[in-house]
Amino acid sequence: MTTTHEPAAEPALPGTAPQPAPGATPPRRPLAARAAAELIGTAALVAVVVGSGIQATQLTRDAGVQLLANSLATVFGLGVLILLLGPVSGAHFNPVVTLAEWWTGRRGGAGVTMREAAVYVPSQIAGAIAGAVLADAMFGRPLVAWSTHDRSAGHLLLGEVVATAGLVLLIFGLARTDRLRFAPVAVASYIGAAYWFTSSTSFANPAVTIGRTFSDTFAGIAPGSLVGFIGMQLIGGVIGLALVSLVFLPGREAAE
Repeated sequence: MTTTHEPAAEPALPGTAPQPAPGATPPRRPLAARAAAELIGTAALVAVVVGSGIQATQLTRDAGVQLLANSLATVFGLGVLILLLGPVSGAHFNPVVTLAEWWTGRRGGAGVTMREAAVYVPSQIAGAIAGAVLADAMFGRPLVAWSTHDRSAGHLLLGEVVATAGLVLLIFGLARTDRLRFAPVAVASYIGAAYWFTSSTSFANPAVTIGRTFSDTFAGIAPGSLVGFIGMQLIGGVIGLALVSLVFLPGREAAE
């Protein structure tokens, strides 16, 4: 869920290729490696979300405790995944983040190209589906069971706009202020908070939303609610980018 591509430089070991000097821009990984990182990272994220939801419902019937367990597992899991895979692919795990990065860099700036975005997004969706199936398998549930958890109410859709706009504002605000090194903690903390302050419990991710339709569990979403959620997430992404442009005003300080 970040846009970082800054692996830490390390001394070269005997028999290995030399590593970039401190402060140098590291070479980008092959697209196949980055796509694999996006697939694996999104799969792991959905497995954490769905698996912790299943575990929580098996341990307690208290909805508040269930949500607490689910949100805490997501915070820790997401932070670790960003820390691990951020240096490879940027740890997007989210089509909205990928498309936002393409949009901001489409005129020659840093970011993914259209070709790269066309590889990232299907990888994220495939990973999300695989993660939901894996979570079901780990708990002995049917591998595919369409969710019956309806989330089509208007206030839930508004929650998705808010959650996604805030996520995009955070990620690209960190990028504008050269603070992406804090992304593992900042993004995970935001998602954890948004579980509680948004009515939708902050899906904020089309790929994860699609994956969660494959599991009829606490964390699922009915296929009939899918279009509305994804539509609101895309709108939230646009609003988030508009807020980044408004708040951080690129180029204004230099002009003054």
